[in-house]
Amino acid sequence: MDLQILLSFVASVVILAISPGPDNIFVLMQSVVHGKKYGLATVSGLMTGCIIHTTLIAFGVSVIIQENENIFLGIKILGATYLVYLAYKVYKSNSDISMNTEDVQKKTPFQLFKIGFLMNVLNPKVTIFFLALFPGFLFSDSLSNVLQFYVLGGLFIVTSFIIFSAIALLGGTISEKIKNNSKIGIWLKWMQIIVFVAIAILILI
Repeated sequence: MDLQILLSFVASVVILAISPGPDNIFVLMQSVVHGKKYGLATVSGLMTGCIIHTTLIAFGVSVIIQENENIFLGIKILGATYLVYLAYKVYKSNSDISMNTEDVQKKTPFQLFKIGFLMNVLNPKVTIFFLALFPGFLFSDSLSNVLQFYVLGGLFIVTSFIIFSAIALLGGTISEKIKNNSKIGIWLKWMQIIVFVAIAILILI
């Protein structure tokens, strides 16, 4: 087992989790407008949805690895290409972080849990992202591929849950920091680009 690979994976997830995206911005808005409990309910739904995507990748890709290593290599190449494409999209995007809370509607914590879950499960981009990310971080020659994918999925969920929960709990403070410091968006934008490109290179080598 290569712990360095797992630590690299966790570090990558941390940076990606704190980078502005639809999920963490949605969590932040719910927390700022309605309170911490509502933000945490949204986080719980999002992370529960990740279990579904992890399962799809764990069993689907593991079968491919067993049947044809060349196809698996092709998946890794496509994954690296997709990550570079994501880096390009981030590069072309605006670094400003939108903090418009006017359209945030009041919902119960359970409704937000369901919304978070469905936002994640029904988003095919999450499966594609997992498919691009996970194969480059297989860390053991002795453990089964299914178990390794579940370990990576578990680390992704736990790490993201911690980061997203911190965003929910510190919603007011974070929103003020963003409003008062226009450079935060730029720093996070370039951190995201660097991580995407670095993971793509790691997958290929």
